[in-house]
Amino acid sequence: DLSTLTSTGDPEGEVVEEYDPPSMAELRERLDGLRGEVDLKIPAASAVKIGGERAYKLHRAGVAVEMPTRRTTVHELELVGYEEPLARLVMRLSSGGYVRAVAEALGGHCVSLRRTHVGPFDVTDADPDGRPSIHSSRPIPRETRRSPARLAASARVLAFVKPCACVGPPTTSK
Repeated sequence: DLSTLTSTGDPEGEVVEEYDPPSMAELRERLDGLRGEVDLKIPAASAVKIGGERAYKLHRAGVAVEMPTRRTTVHELELVGYEEPLARLVMRLSSGGYVRAVAEALGGHCVSLRRTHVGPFDVTDADPDGRPSIHSSRPIPRETRRSPARLAASARVLAFVKPCACVGPPTTSK
């Protein structure tokens, strides 16, 4: 939504600013300025630590914090639809990049998000029922072959991906 900035970069946050959405020409100009390496402000509702505390915890407690910026590479940023004030984008960011930060840099907030690719995993490999599969139509990518101790950290991703190693039931740790 390119007519409203929120405190969290998504619909859950408080509205901090409202204005007229940009024209198509203005939006294209903003998009052009966000491709490549850019410094983007980290959203307040993120897991980044500020003074030893998670930013989202500080935000929820009502503590105002000046959030730092992070160098992010925007590998892909394409406009696939625009019906004021809503823009539909396809983007690919470097590790550690925030979609909400891109939305804020465009002058709005992220209404919805669908990840279609994370690391070596692609949504086309996902099981629509959310069940892990021990049967694979292709080899397991080398970067996903991990020790059992590291598998627990990846279990949420592995639980929704068809090409999955036969390692027993997925576990999660908090």
